[in-house]
Amino acid sequence: MKYVLGVDFGGGACKATLLSADGKVAATASSEYPTFYGASGMAEQNPDDWYEAACKNIRALCEKAGAGNIEAVCFDAATHTAVLLGGDGKPVRNSVYWTDTRSKKQVDYLSKFYCEKLLDKCKHSVDTIWTLPQLMFVKENFPDDYAKVKRVTFAKDYVRGRFTGDFATDSTEAQGSMLFDFDKKVWVGEFLSLCSLSRDNVPSVVSPLDLAGTVNENAARDSGLKEGTPVICGCTDTAMEVYAAAGADVGAMTLKLATAGRICVISDKYFPDKNIINYSHLESGLYYPGSATKSCAASLRWFRDTFGGDYGEFSAEAAKINPGCDGLIFHPYLSGELTPYANPALRGSFVGVSAMHTKAHFTRAVMEGVAMSLKDCFEYLKAAGISLGGEAYVIGGGAKSDVWRSIVADALGLKLIRTRNNDSSYGSALCASVAAGFFAGLAEASEKCREVIGETLPDPEKRDTYERIYTKYVKISKFLTELSHE
Repeated sequence: MKYVLGVDFGGGACKATLLSADGKVAATASSEYPTFYGASGMAEQNPDDWYEAACKNIRALCEKAGAGNIEAVCFDAATHTAVLLGGDGKPVRNSVYWTDTRSKKQVDYLSKFYCEKLLDKCKHSVDTIWTLPQLMFVKENFPDDYAKVKRVTFAKDYVRGRFTGDFATDSTEAQGSMLFDFDKKVWVGEFLSLCSLSRDNVPSVVSPLDLAGTVNENAARDSGLKEGTPVICGCTDTAMEVYAAAGADVGAMTLKLATAGRICVISDKYFPDKNIINYSHLESGLYYPGSATKSCAASLRWFRDTFGGDYGEFSAEAAKINPGCDGLIFHPYLSGELTPYANPALRGSFVGVSAMHTKAHFTRAVMEGVAMSLKDCFEYLKAAGISLGGEAYVIGGGAKSDVWRSIVADALGLKLIRTRNNDSSYGSALCASVAAGFFAGLAEASEKCREVIGETLPDPEKRDTYERIYTKYVKISKFLTELSHE
């Protein structure tokens, strides 16, 4: 049997998926790595941790499949995360992760002098999530490190570069940098100059399924792959997830319960709007415009790490609590918020706490607060004129929780469709399978491999309850916004 590999770098772990020539998942492997948090919203990761986690996972899967039977490899990762390389090709410092909010000063500067130009060229409004303000922050605050920078690449491209020696990225990844002209598909010299870079310092831009190179001797030794194995460029994690769940079906919607929450709609056009995130789909000529809440499953992970427990326990306990948590409301603004507030200074809150509330109440409140934030995202997309149907493919680790899916379905009034495989490493594996010739194209791979395993239907009575909660949620959000400006 022949196989391909898809390798994803998520918020806290690397996952690899081994896909057979008939489109079946043969095995998976996962390895965690840390995020380093600090004062003023710091969130950084060590790029070499990604490489080591990838090699560990790949080696485990090579032992199952046989390295000689793996026909192609594809990597993906969260966008925005720049890797700063010195003259020796090694990172000069840890990478600023996209949840880092320390670049608020740089965002204020860009908003004052470049706001309209950036929106026109990049189709995004300025925020701390984008690479441009992050690079400006590092340049201004760590000048000794920044003076060593010779090349700037991105998370998945750094790891792939260690496997192949290439220096390239794909256009969707580049769109997440706020350094790239969305329509012309070229790096913008004026924006690069803001962080003392030129086009010589950034990668060449290719298509996600283009061959980037082959596995070199060092990577073969570290990972167990056969030297010379083809490696395709790959793309961003959300692009892979949207494709893995919904294929290339125009009008299909995905709802993501992962580190961040996303609602995306596959479209034949993009929507330039300050609160809509626009990216190109893997299929040429398509896009997946969407909205986002910054701390989705990250909120529940914070709750677990801070107060103890495990996800299975959380779901069981939350299921015992009535919708509305007896008046307890949570706002998931742990690292600021994206849609519709675009405010990195926002912070979370529990409101309505009383002596009757238990840990189970707080657990369900976290889940409901994220659902309310996703409803903010959903309502904004509708107001922007994006056609939304009554169903969505639900993806992300949070989608494994029956109670959380039900809360989201009830709050948004959506039928949520579950598919057997829909994470980004699976999307990358599908892309590798197309590159290896297992399927004729992206559409065929999706059609033959997508498997629906269940649906979660909204409860109309509970939806009325959540509409009342949402009204209160929005009022509190407005107060928190005023407070953040003070």
